[in-house]
Amino acid sequence: MQIDIITALPGLIEGFFAHSIVKRAREGGKVSVNIIDLRDYGIGKSRQIDDYAFGGGAGMVMMIEPLVNCIEDLKSKADYDEIIYMTPDGDVFDQRTANKLSLSGNIMIICGHYKGIDERVREKYITKEISIGDYVLSGGEIPAAVITDAIIRLIPGAMNDETSALTDSFQDSLLAPPVYTRPAEYKGLKVPEILLSGNFKKIEDWRTEKAIERTKERRPDLWKKTL
Repeated sequence: MQIDIITALPGLIEGFFAHSIVKRAREGGKVSVNIIDLRDYGIGKSRQIDDYAFGGGAGMVMMIEPLVNCIEDLKSKADYDEIIYMTPDGDVFDQRTANKLSLSGNIMIICGHYKGIDERVREKYITKEISIGDYVLSGGEIPAAVITDAIIRLIPGAMNDETSALTDSFQDSLLAPPVYTRPAEYKGLKVPEILLSGNFKKIEDWRTEKAIERTKERRPDLWKKTL
């Protein structure tokens, strides 16, 4: 898989991909993550990428020309299954979307900034618009990092234990059950006996029961999706 991320602030996102699962997946050849500096396609000596909005109002808008030049350049080198724009008015990102995107070949992600991008870019090039929640950040870099991480950890071979991602919260519309590790008792706090029993069928039943209880209690909206 190849993920190309277009951003006005590459330094804000580069460090995120230098650690943990994403780093191992890149080094192992499971995924290629490329950070593209939009200013490389900027206009004039100042490499301008933003301008005032037509009609007035506060804030700047990312210009159409640098974005189109960048998108077309990348498209000349690769075919993309999705061209994603990170925006507060996009579809809210969830595990189902992550699962679907993890099956893609190549993905381009455009990080919005300022007041957003020229609407003509959205109309002509964007195939999917994604939000990570009902709040506003300074730019799309952090949201792009979030969905990239969520996608990469699902790629076969990206994690040391490939079954781990399959038992994460939200994979079956349930929150994950409680987890414990050694010691079995600490200052009077004990691990549930069932987890020490060695009876894996009963352990799985217990985990399912606890996942359902936790989901009903903490995320009734998710529980409704399972009914």
